[in-house]
Amino acid sequence: MTDPLPPLDPRALRDAFGCFMTGVTVVTTRDDTGKPLGFTANSFSSVSMDPPLLLVSISNRSVNLAAFAAGAGFAVNILAEGQKDVSATFARPSEDRFANVYWRQGPVGSPLIAGVSAWFDCTLEQAIPAGDHTILLGRIGAFEAAPAPGLGYYRGAYVTPAQTAAQLPAGPDVVITAILECEGKILLRDDGRGGLTLPMARVGREGVQNALARLIAETGLPATAGEIYAVYDDVTQGKQHIAFRCPAKPGTPAQGAFVDLTPEGVADVTDPAMLTMLERLAAEARMGNYGLYFGTHEQGRVQRIGERKDP
Repeated sequence: MTDPLPPLDPRALRDAFGCFMTGVTVVTTRDDTGKPLGFTANSFSSVSMDPPLLLVSISNRSVNLAAFAAGAGFAVNILAEGQKDVSATFARPSEDRFANVYWRQGPVGSPLIAGVSAWFDCTLEQAIPAGDHTILLGRIGAFEAAPAPGLGYYRGAYVTPAQTAAQLPAGPDVVITAILECEGKILLRDDGRGGLTLPMARVGREGVQNALARLIAETGLPATAGEIYAVYDDVTQGKQHIAFRCPAKPGTPAQGAFVDLTPEGVADVTDPAMLTMLERLAAEARMGNYGLYFGTHEQGRVQRIGERKDP
């Protein structure tokens, strides 16, 4: 026969429950006089799609228990990130929690709070006693969802994931450039501003190599991805540029044309940093000694191939 388990610590149990991140809702109804009632709850869950059911739980110590458990229905209002004050209003005792909250009557009949992420207006399917709480099982009669992100609750504190993410510093956009070279010429195309540019593309989730392969394929030319020629940051635009030399065979490009790698041939390139890079490429092509540029769009250093840094 096994020994009985020790009693659970209620405070520790509450803290353990708090490890599960939830949303924050305000559950509303009307009493038999039509007065709106409501309380804050994070014990909300979807139950069934067919029939459409959800549940919330209410403490048996709540003064509003009878109105919810014996009423015709209730609504669940999922609060938006900016509605922490609404949550606080419905979480503390008050004679009239709706006094400073804009609300309207829902299609099924319960109060709906303005500005929420979503609401569900329900008829009461069943009130189920469950320990020190009562589970309210509701059949959804109407609902609506809005773009506003929902307010979260974790370990006894509110969390606002969308607002927090928007405030985090974002890294630079990574832009790759393909320098397609063929018989002393390079491919340039219209930059949409009355000038010329090298083929460029922003790197997405597919990564640099796949983005470069896609960019080369879009040119319609038989070319291969070569070595990196320049890596530089454009701090004014929040972009990091990586330029690749890509040997190409003769062909007809899908866009643009091959031009001579001379000052005259690249004169219409409108981006100053790109123009400087192409002028360096022209000079290095004449010498047959290429380097790799590191820096910003304004200044940096060229490391020659085979050059070793000091230890």
